[in-house]
Amino acid sequence: MTTPRYPHTALTAFAEQLLHKSGLDHAKATAVARTLVEGDMLGHDTHGLALLAGYLADIDSGAMKKTGEPLVVSDKPAAVTWDGQRLPGPWLVEQAMALAIERAATQGTCTVVIRRSHHIACLAAYLKRATDQGLVMLLTCSDPNTASVAPFGGLDPVFTPNPVSAGIPTSGVPVLMDVSTSATTNGLTNRFNNEGRKLPAAWVMDGHGVPTDDPSVLFKEPKGTILPLGGKDSGHKGYGLTLLVEGLTGGLAGHGRADPREGWGATVFLQIIDPRAFAGLDAFTRQMDTVTDACRASRPASPGRTVRTHGQRGVELAAQQESEGVALYPTIMPALTQWALKLGVTAPAAA
Repeated sequence: MTTPRYPHTALTAFAEQLLHKSGLDHAKATAVARTLVEGDMLGHDTHGLALLAGYLADIDSGAMKKTGEPLVVSDKPAAVTWDGQRLPGPWLVEQAMALAIERAATQGTCTVVIRRSHHIACLAAYLKRATDQGLVMLLTCSDPNTASVAPFGGLDPVFTPNPVSAGIPTSGVPVLMDVSTSATTNGLTNRFNNEGRKLPAAWVMDGHGVPTDDPSVLFKEPKGTILPLGGKDSGHKGYGLTLLVEGLTGGLAGHGRADPREGWGATVFLQIIDPRAFAGLDAFTRQMDTVTDACRASRPASPGRTVRTHGQRGVELAAQQESEGVALYPTIMPALTQWALKLGVTAPAAA
Protein backbone atom coordinates (compact mmCIF):
# COMPACT_ATOMS: atom_id res chain seq x y z
CA MET A 1 0.00 0.00 0.00
CA THR A 2 1.24 3.47 -0.86
CA THR A 3 1.30 6.03 1.92
CA PRO A 4 -0.14 9.37 0.75
CA ARG A 5 1.04 12.63 2.35
CA TYR A 6 -1.12 15.61 3.20
CA PRO A 7 -0.28 19.10 4.50
CA HIS A 8 -0.86 19.00 8.26
CA THR A 9 -2.81 22.27 8.17
CA ALA A 10 -5.16 20.85 5.54
CA LEU A 11 -5.71 17.67 7.57
CA THR A 12 -6.46 19.67 10.70
CA ALA A 13 -8.92 21.92 8.88
CA PHE A 14 -10.59 18.88 7.27
CA ALA A 15 -11.00 17.08 10.59
CA GLU A 16 -12.27 20.26 12.25
CA GLN A 17 -14.88 20.78 9.52
CA LEU A 18 -16.10 17.17 9.80
CA LEU A 19 -16.46 17.49 13.56
CA HIS A 20 -18.13 20.90 13.39
CA LYS A 21 -20.59 19.76 10.71
CA SER A 22 -21.37 16.80 12.98
CA GLY A 23 -22.45 19.16 15.74
CA LEU A 24 -19.42 20.06 17.86
CA ASP A 25 -18.82 23.74 18.52
CA HIS A 26 -15.64 25.28 17.13
CA ALA A 27 -13.64 24.98 20.37
CA LYS A 28 -14.39 21.29 20.80
CA ALA A 29 -13.89 20.51 17.10
CA THR A 30 -10.57 22.35 17.07
CA ALA A 31 -9.28 20.51 20.16
CA VAL A 32 -10.18 17.08 18.78
CA ALA A 33 -8.82 17.80 15.29
CA ARG A 34 -5.55 19.23 16.63
CA THR A 35 -4.92 16.24 18.89
CA LEU A 36 -5.72 13.62 16.25
CA VAL A 37 -3.43 15.18 13.64
CA GLU A 38 -0.68 15.61 16.23
CA GLY A 39 -0.91 11.88 16.93
CA ASP A 40 -0.26 11.11 13.26
CA MET A 41 2.57 13.64 13.08
CA LEU A 42 4.28 11.90 16.02
CA GLY A 43 3.94 8.54 14.25
CA HIS A 44 1.09 7.09 16.37
CA ASP A 45 -0.99 6.26 13.30
CA THR A 46 -3.46 3.97 15.09
CA HIS A 47 -4.34 6.78 17.50
CA GLY A 48 -4.51 9.75 15.17
CA LEU A 49 -7.02 10.34 12.38
CA ALA A 50 -7.64 6.57 12.31
CA LEU A 51 -9.96 7.30 15.27
CA LEU A 52 -11.96 10.05 13.60
CA ALA A 53 -14.49 7.87 11.75
CA GLY A 54 -15.35 6.18 15.05
CA TYR A 55 -15.69 9.54 16.78
CA LEU A 56 -18.02 10.80 14.04
CA ALA A 57 -20.13 7.65 14.35
CA ASP A 58 -20.44 8.17 18.11
CA ILE A 59 -21.42 11.82 17.61
CA ASP A 60 -24.03 10.67 15.10
CA SER A 61 -25.46 8.05 17.47
CA GLY A 62 -25.34 10.27 20.54
CA ALA A 63 -22.67 8.16 22.27
CA MET A 64 -20.43 11.25 22.32
CA LYS A 65 -22.13 14.30 23.79
CA LYS A 66 -21.84 17.38 21.61
CA THR A 67 -22.50 20.26 23.99
CA GLY A 68 -22.00 21.15 27.61
CA GLU A 69 -19.31 21.42 30.27
CA PRO A 70 -17.84 18.88 32.71
CA LEU A 71 -19.58 18.63 36.08
CA VAL A 72 -17.40 19.36 39.11
CA VAL A 73 -17.54 16.40 41.50
CA SER A 74 -14.84 17.67 43.88
CA ASP A 75 -12.62 20.75 43.89
CA LYS A 76 -9.60 21.16 46.18
CA PRO A 77 -6.69 23.54 45.47
CA ALA A 78 -4.52 20.78 43.97
CA ALA A 79 -7.02 17.95 43.44
CA VAL A 80 -10.04 18.18 41.14
CA THR A 81 -12.55 15.57 39.96
CA TRP A 82 -14.83 16.07 36.97
CA ASP A 83 -17.66 14.12 35.42
CA GLY A 84 -16.95 14.47 31.71
CA GLN A 85 -20.56 13.70 30.72
CA ARG A 86 -19.33 11.77 27.65
CA LEU A 87 -18.00 14.98 26.08
CA PRO A 88 -15.12 14.84 23.54
CA GLY A 89 -12.02 13.48 25.28
CA PRO A 90 -9.33 15.69 23.71
CA TRP A 91 -11.31 18.82 24.61
CA LEU A 92 -11.75 17.63 28.20
CA VAL A 93 -8.02 16.87 28.49
CA GLU A 94 -7.13 20.33 27.16
CA GLN A 95 -9.49 21.96 29.67
CA ALA A 96 -8.01 19.87 32.49
CA MET A 97 -4.47 20.78 31.41
CA ALA A 98 -5.26 24.48 31.45
CA LEU A 99 -6.69 24.24 34.97
CA ALA A 100 -3.87 22.05 36.29
CA ILE A 101 -1.17 24.32 34.82
CA GLU A 102 -2.80 27.40 36.32
CA ARG A 103 -3.03 25.86 39.78
CA ALA A 104 0.42 24.24 39.68
CA ALA A 105 1.87 27.73 39.35
CA THR A 106 0.80 28.42 42.95
CA GLN A 107 0.40 24.93 44.43
CA GLY A 108 3.46 23.31 42.79
CA THR A 109 1.27 20.54 41.44
CA CYS A 110 -2.34 19.88 40.50
CA THR A 111 -4.16 16.69 39.60
CA VAL A 112 -7.40 16.43 37.64
CA VAL A 113 -9.24 13.12 37.29
CA ILE A 114 -12.10 12.79 34.84
CA ARG A 115 -14.76 10.12 34.83
CA ARG A 116 -17.14 9.47 31.93
CA SER A 117 -14.98 11.10 29.27
CA HIS A 118 -15.19 9.95 25.69
CA HIS A 119 -11.96 8.49 24.24
CA ILE A 120 -8.93 10.82 24.60
CA ALA A 121 -6.86 9.72 21.55
CA CYS A 122 -3.04 9.69 21.59
CA LEU A 123 -1.64 10.50 25.03
CA ALA A 124 1.74 11.57 23.61
CA ALA A 125 0.03 14.36 21.65
CA TYR A 126 -0.54 16.39 24.83
CA LEU A 127 2.83 16.08 26.53
CA LYS A 128 4.99 18.59 24.68
CA ARG A 129 2.44 21.31 25.43
CA ALA A 130 3.48 20.92 29.08
CA THR A 131 7.21 20.33 28.63
CA ASP A 132 7.48 23.44 26.45
CA GLN A 133 6.52 25.35 29.61
CA GLY A 134 9.09 23.56 31.76
CA LEU A 135 6.43 21.37 33.38
CA VAL A 136 6.28 17.65 34.10
CA MET A 137 3.05 16.00 33.00
CA LEU A 138 1.69 12.59 33.91
CA LEU A 139 -1.30 11.29 31.95
CA THR A 140 -2.91 7.88 32.06
CA CYS A 141 -6.33 6.44 31.28
CA SER A 142 -8.44 3.32 31.29
CA ASP A 143 -11.65 2.42 29.48
CA PRO A 144 -14.03 0.71 31.90
CA ASN A 145 -16.49 0.00 29.09
CA THR A 146 -14.49 -2.85 27.58
CA ALA A 147 -11.90 -5.49 28.43
CA SER A 148 -9.27 -7.08 26.20
CA VAL A 149 -6.29 -7.74 28.51
CA ALA A 150 -6.22 -10.63 30.97
CA PRO A 151 -4.55 -10.38 34.37
CA PHE A 152 -1.24 -12.24 34.59
CA GLY A 153 -1.94 -15.94 34.96
CA GLY A 154 -5.58 -15.64 33.84
CA LEU A 155 -7.57 -16.27 30.68
CA ASP A 156 -10.46 -13.88 31.12
CA PRO A 157 -10.00 -10.21 30.13
CA VAL A 158 -10.42 -7.57 32.82
CA PHE A 159 -8.52 -4.51 31.54
CA THR A 160 -7.91 -2.35 28.50
CA PRO A 161 -4.28 -1.64 27.45
CA ASN A 162 -4.24 1.19 30.05
CA PRO A 163 -1.51 3.47 28.67
CA VAL A 164 0.85 5.44 30.87
CA SER A 165 2.46 8.63 29.57
CA ALA A 166 4.83 11.25 30.93
CA GLY A 167 6.33 14.46 29.58
CA ILE A 168 9.68 15.40 31.14
CA PRO A 169 11.39 18.67 30.14
CA THR A 170 15.09 18.93 29.38
CA SER A 171 17.14 21.77 27.91
CA GLY A 172 16.86 20.00 24.53
CA VAL A 173 14.48 17.32 23.25
CA PRO A 174 11.98 16.48 26.01
CA VAL A 175 11.21 12.95 27.13
CA LEU A 176 7.74 12.09 25.80
CA MET A 177 6.85 8.62 27.06
CA ASP A 178 3.63 6.90 25.97
CA VAL A 179 3.49 3.15 26.57
CA SER A 180 0.74 0.61 27.15
CA THR A 181 0.78 -1.60 30.21
CA SER A 182 -0.10 -4.46 27.84
CA ALA A 183 2.05 -6.02 25.12
CA THR A 184 0.15 -4.20 22.36
CA THR A 185 -2.99 -2.15 21.77
CA ASN A 186 -6.52 -2.77 20.55
CA GLY A 187 -5.92 -0.44 17.62
CA LEU A 188 -2.92 -2.38 16.34
CA THR A 189 -4.45 -5.84 16.82
CA ASN A 190 -7.63 -4.72 15.05
CA ARG A 191 -5.62 -3.32 12.13
CA PHE A 192 -3.46 -6.41 11.75
CA ASN A 193 -6.47 -8.71 12.00
CA ASN A 194 -8.38 -6.75 9.34
CA GLU A 195 -5.36 -6.94 7.03
CA GLY A 196 -4.71 -10.64 7.68
CA ARG A 197 -1.24 -9.92 9.08
CA LYS A 198 0.72 -11.43 11.95
CA LEU A 199 1.97 -9.34 14.85
CA PRO A 200 5.72 -8.71 15.21
CA ALA A 201 5.86 -11.06 18.21
CA ALA A 202 3.63 -13.24 20.41
CA TRP A 203 1.80 -10.34 22.03
CA VAL A 204 -1.55 -12.11 22.42
CA MET A 205 -2.72 -15.50 23.64
CA ASP A 206 -5.53 -17.69 22.43
CA GLY A 207 -8.48 -18.78 24.53
CA HIS A 208 -6.46 -21.67 25.93
CA GLY A 209 -3.57 -19.48 27.14
CA VAL A 210 -1.12 -20.24 24.31
CA PRO A 211 0.95 -17.19 23.24
CA THR A 212 0.75 -16.35 19.54
CA ASP A 213 1.46 -13.65 16.98
CA ASP A 214 -1.94 -14.23 15.32
CA PRO A 215 -4.36 -11.41 16.24
CA SER A 216 -7.34 -13.36 14.91
CA VAL A 217 -7.45 -15.34 18.19
CA LEU A 218 -8.94 -12.24 19.79
CA PHE A 219 -12.02 -12.63 17.61
CA LYS A 220 -12.55 -16.42 17.69
CA GLU A 221 -14.30 -18.53 20.32
CA PRO A 222 -13.02 -19.16 22.89
CA LYS A 223 -11.70 -15.62 22.57
CA GLY A 224 -8.09 -14.88 23.37
CA THR A 225 -6.73 -11.77 25.03
CA ILE A 226 -3.84 -9.33 24.76
CA LEU A 227 -1.00 -10.24 27.10
CA PRO A 228 0.10 -7.87 29.85
CA LEU A 229 3.43 -6.10 29.31
CA GLY A 230 6.12 -8.73 29.87
CA GLY A 231 4.08 -11.55 28.35
CA LYS A 232 3.98 -15.04 29.80
CA ASP A 233 7.45 -14.72 31.34
CA SER A 234 7.27 -11.48 33.32
CA GLY A 235 3.75 -10.23 32.76
CA HIS A 236 3.31 -9.71 36.50
CA LYS A 237 5.11 -6.39 35.93
CA GLY A 238 2.64 -5.15 33.35
CA TYR A 239 -0.18 -6.52 35.49
CA GLY A 240 1.01 -4.43 38.43
CA LEU A 241 1.24 -1.31 36.30
CA THR A 242 -2.26 -1.96 34.97
CA LEU A 243 -3.64 -2.16 38.49
CA LEU A 244 -1.86 1.11 39.28
CA VAL A 245 -3.64 2.76 36.35
CA GLU A 246 -6.98 1.41 37.55
CA GLY A 247 -6.35 2.95 40.97
CA LEU A 248 -5.32 6.33 39.57
CA THR A 249 -8.25 6.48 37.14
CA GLY A 250 -11.35 4.55 38.20
CA GLY A 251 -10.35 4.47 41.85
CA LEU A 252 -9.72 8.20 42.29
CA ALA A 253 -12.59 9.16 39.99
CA GLY A 254 -14.98 6.89 41.86
CA HIS A 255 -16.31 5.52 38.58
CA GLY A 256 -15.07 2.59 36.54
CA ARG A 257 -15.48 -1.13 36.17
CA ALA A 258 -17.90 -1.34 39.09
CA ASP A 259 -20.42 0.75 37.11
CA PRO A 260 -22.67 0.06 34.09
CA ARG A 261 -21.00 0.35 30.70
CA GLU A 262 -21.83 3.41 28.61
CA GLY A 263 -19.76 2.92 25.44
CA TRP A 264 -16.28 3.75 24.13
CA GLY A 265 -14.69 6.17 26.54
CA ALA A 266 -12.06 6.87 29.16
CA THR A 267 -11.42 7.53 32.81
CA VAL A 268 -8.50 9.95 33.01
CA PHE A 269 -5.75 10.85 35.49
CA LEU A 270 -3.82 14.04 34.64
CA GLN A 271 -1.15 15.59 36.83
CA ILE A 272 1.01 18.66 36.28
CA ILE A 273 4.16 19.09 38.39
CA ASP A 274 6.13 22.35 38.33
CA PRO A 275 9.84 21.71 39.05
CA ARG A 276 10.12 25.36 40.12
CA ALA A 277 8.27 24.43 43.31
CA PHE A 278 10.89 21.81 44.19
CA ALA A 279 14.64 22.15 43.60
CA GLY A 280 14.04 24.53 40.69
CA LEU A 281 13.79 24.17 36.92
CA ASP A 282 17.52 24.65 36.31
CA ALA A 283 18.36 21.92 38.81
CA PHE A 284 15.74 19.65 37.25
CA THR A 285 16.99 20.08 33.69
CA ARG A 286 20.61 19.67 34.82
CA GLN A 287 19.77 16.25 36.20
CA MET A 288 17.60 15.19 33.26
CA ASP A 289 20.13 16.46 30.70
CA THR A 290 22.80 14.30 32.31
CA VAL A 291 20.56 11.23 32.28
CA THR A 292 19.27 11.64 28.73
CA ASP A 293 22.73 12.51 27.36
CA ALA A 294 24.11 9.34 28.96
CA CYS A 295 21.31 7.28 27.41
CA ARG A 296 21.99 8.60 23.92
CA ALA A 297 25.74 8.13 24.38
CA SER A 298 25.32 4.47 25.32
CA ARG A 299 27.01 2.11 22.86
CA PRO A 300 24.34 0.68 20.54
CA ALA A 301 23.54 -3.00 21.01
CA SER A 302 22.62 -3.19 17.31
CA PRO A 303 25.15 -1.65 14.90
CA GLY A 304 23.81 1.44 13.17
CA ARG A 305 20.91 1.90 15.62
CA THR A 306 21.73 4.64 18.08
CA VAL A 307 20.01 4.80 21.46
CA ARG A 308 17.15 7.30 21.62
CA THR A 309 15.05 8.64 24.47
CA HIS A 310 11.27 8.29 24.48
CA GLY A 311 9.67 10.74 22.07
CA GLN A 312 12.90 11.72 20.33
CA ARG A 313 11.92 10.01 17.10
CA GLY A 314 8.40 11.43 17.35
CA VAL A 315 9.67 15.00 17.69
CA GLU A 316 11.96 14.51 14.70
CA LEU A 317 9.16 12.91 12.66
CA ALA A 318 6.71 15.69 13.51
CA ALA A 319 9.17 18.32 12.29
CA GLN A 320 9.74 16.36 9.08
CA GLN A 321 6.04 15.87 8.45
CA GLU A 322 5.30 19.52 9.11
CA SER A 323 7.52 20.42 6.15
CA GLU A 324 6.96 17.40 3.88
CA GLY A 325 3.35 16.50 4.65
CA VAL A 326 1.83 13.92 6.98
CA ALA A 327 2.16 10.30 5.83
CA LEU A 328 -1.38 9.09 6.46
CA TYR A 329 -1.97 5.35 6.79
CA PRO A 330 -3.62 4.22 3.53
CA THR A 331 -6.91 3.04 5.06
CA ILE A 332 -7.64 6.30 6.90
CA MET A 333 -8.69 8.70 4.15
CA PRO A 334 -11.09 6.24 2.43
CA ALA A 335 -12.92 5.82 5.75
CA LEU A 336 -13.13 9.60 6.19
CA THR A 337 -14.16 10.24 2.58
CA GLN A 338 -17.49 8.54 3.30
CA TRP A 339 -18.11 11.01 6.13
CA ALA A 340 -16.97 13.91 3.94
CA LEU A 341 -19.61 13.01 1.36
CA LYS A 342 -22.29 12.64 4.03
CA LEU A 343 -21.45 15.97 5.70
CA GLY A 344 -20.64 17.97 2.57
CA VAL A 345 -16.97 18.56 3.37
CA THR A 346 -14.24 18.58 0.73
CA ALA A 347 -11.43 16.12 1.45
CA PRO A 348 -7.88 17.48 1.07
CA ALA A 349 -5.75 16.43 -1.86
CA ALA A 350 -2.58 14.46 -1.25
CA ALA A 351 0.58 16.56 -1.43
